[in-house]
Amino acid sequence: MLVQEKLLTEDEAAAIQALANSQRLPFVSQLVQSKKLSAMKVAETAASAFGFPLFDLNGLNSDYLSSKTIDAKVMQANRVMALQSRGNTLFVALSDPTNLHALDDVQFQVGMALSPIVVEDDKLGKWIDKIVEASDTSLKSLSVDDDFSLDIQGYDQAQEPDVQTQEIDDAPVVKYIHKILMDAINMGASDLHFEPYEKFYRIRYRVDGILREIAQPPLAIKDKMASRIKVISNLDISEKRIPQDGRMKLVLSKTRTIDFRVSTLPLIHGEKIVMRILDPTSATLGIEALGYEPEQKEALLSAVSRPYGLVLVTGPTGSGKTMSLYTCLNILNKPSVNISTAEDPAEIPLAGINQVNVNDKQGLTFAVALRSFLRQDPDIIMIGEIRDLETADMAIKAASTGHMVLSTLHTNDAPSTLTRLLNMGVAPFNIASAVSLITAQRLARRLCKNCKQPIDIPKEAMLSVGFTKADLDASWQLYGPKEGGCELCNDGYKGRVGIYQVMPVTEAISRIIMKNGTSHDIADQAKREGVKDLRQSGLLKVKQGLTSIEEVEACTNE
Repeated sequence: MLVQEKLLTEDEAAAIQALANSQRLPFVSQLVQSKKLSAMKVAETAASAFGFPLFDLNGLNSDYLSSKTIDAKVMQANRVMALQSRGNTLFVALSDPTNLHALDDVQFQVGMALSPIVVEDDKLGKWIDKIVEASDTSLKSLSVDDDFSLDIQGYDQAQEPDVQTQEIDDAPVVKYIHKILMDAINMGASDLHFEPYEKFYRIRYRVDGILREIAQPPLAIKDKMASRIKVISNLDISEKRIPQDGRMKLVLSKTRTIDFRVSTLPLIHGEKIVMRILDPTSATLGIEALGYEPEQKEALLSAVSRPYGLVLVTGPTGSGKTMSLYTCLNILNKPSVNISTAEDPAEIPLAGINQVNVNDKQGLTFAVALRSFLRQDPDIIMIGEIRDLETADMAIKAASTGHMVLSTLHTNDAPSTLTRLLNMGVAPFNIASAVSLITAQRLARRLCKNCKQPIDIPKEAMLSVGFTKADLDASWQLYGPKEGGCELCNDGYKGRVGIYQVMPVTEAISRIIMKNGTSHDIADQAKREGVKDLRQSGLLKVKQGLTSIEEVEACTNE
């Protein structure tokens, strides 16, 4: 083309091509270095001949580069740089539009349609060097101490794909992920969020129910982070279009291991990964550690110790329902009983309990698992969640035929649970005869023992929150969080405490159910029987100095 345009002679073109081959350089780069033609003239000619846009990289702002980065090796080998993405199209800068092999390599790596834009070769080289150097520097800065060591179980390293081994086992990324996991465990986090966005990549921990941003690692490593986490969680690293679920285990010592439940979700800028930390030791803390009041604990233990009946634990996601159920199962777990559980998925493995992972895709639903349990000579059955009428009917039938059944429901409080079952289609007489107790719960942040401070609030405000005039005597002190907290806590809070409404289904409540009474009728009767609602239980925790009024207001309804 350049010869036809009379910008080069045939001999000059052949000589530059031969030199480029010997130097292992692209023809355009060798041409610019030979100074036979300027980089601008080559770019103008190429853009005009092929009908591609021409762009001056001097006007490029690095903040607006595409988040869909090209691998450093692919970028250097093919002299192609990602500029910006729009939909499923990636605009790429190159100096040689005839290099179709380079475009094929890049398209295979990013999985998007490419739209070439011609730029000057010398400026392109400087930008590629800058991006690669920034990536290398960022990776080196992630490294932790050389003596850092952690054992990961649950995956077969021999099965890792050879093609991606270097990316997955990039030492700084591996060490950085391990450090992130250890920091989360040490901070008492319940979840880790790895979130890719267009301009940045962030990591957040959920500590005491509140999400906190912990780090913003370089955007360039988001794919390496995702690949590494997926490998150690036994997930398919080549599948980035659909959500996946997996598990991994960290061995901290001979006596302690931590399980992680891993979930991936494809977003428009990459894969978001959420890891739930599952500490098996938390299920063995005992019912005293959960925060039940003495009369509530007595009612719960009395219900689960019966030979048959249905005990329901209700509340929103993240309110501690699973931990309450596991604590009850741990109390009931004896060699003389057969316990089976159906969960989605089984979060904490407990020795001596037969745990089944529900798999709807394969047809193993809660109802199918429960039907199978009844043929396995069970004493105690735990169902992760009652989601439909079939599961509810089978749970109630099991509870009515000599089995203790424990399960969860998503409702706001204990009385509305009974009407929820009615709305699902369960017959009133079945509910009245099978359900023995319902617990509704929330988790409130616990005040830091080290820095909580006495506060004064006007009586009118205290009464409006739910305190009675009898409560406002001088026998207790109101506490609140210290602004900014201390070195031992987070903004004045450390850990969480349970707030519970424990409602036994008495004969009076059963009669209301049989008459198709409303949740308000049931709530009124429970109140007459001395059952504290969630707000009253929360205010009792305030009187005990365990939490603040703000926390109780935030997690309970008046």
